[in-house]
Amino acid sequence: MRLFFDTSVLVSAALVQHPQHASSLTAYAQATKLNAFTSAHSLAETYATLTRLPGSQRMSCEEALLFLEDVRKRLTVVPLDVEDYIKTISSLAAAGISGGAIYDALLARCAIKSGAEILYTWDVADFRRVAPEIAKQVRTP
Repeated sequence: MRLFFDTSVLVSAALVQHPQHASSLTAYAQATKLNAFTSAHSLAETYATLTRLPGSQRMSCEEALLFLEDVRKRLTVVPLDVEDYIKTISSLAAAGISGGAIYDALLARCAIKSGAEILYTWDVADFRRVAPEIAKQVRTP
């Protein structure tokens, strides 16, 4: 089974105090480079999120980097090229979808590119809206 992990699942897997930590960590712990993927963008987004959280939830830059090193060892990182960006933006424009939804759509494009059979996210409705072609693969861990 080919799995794709979005940023929301990576963040919740990293944070013990996160409400979805246990299920996210369980899914993440079963992932290997051979069967699991994430986007290159999710590396940056996960770092940004983990290092800007409020109070005691915030990770230091070093802690966040250590987690991302584990992500790189455990998951295959999928980059996008210019054509992927244009195709994704064109698809959203044709559907009349604007704004920050582009980021979920780009992650969905990575999932498609990786051949993922499951796209793990905590933003199920958003992914189904921006990428109806993979709506059946979108689920929570």
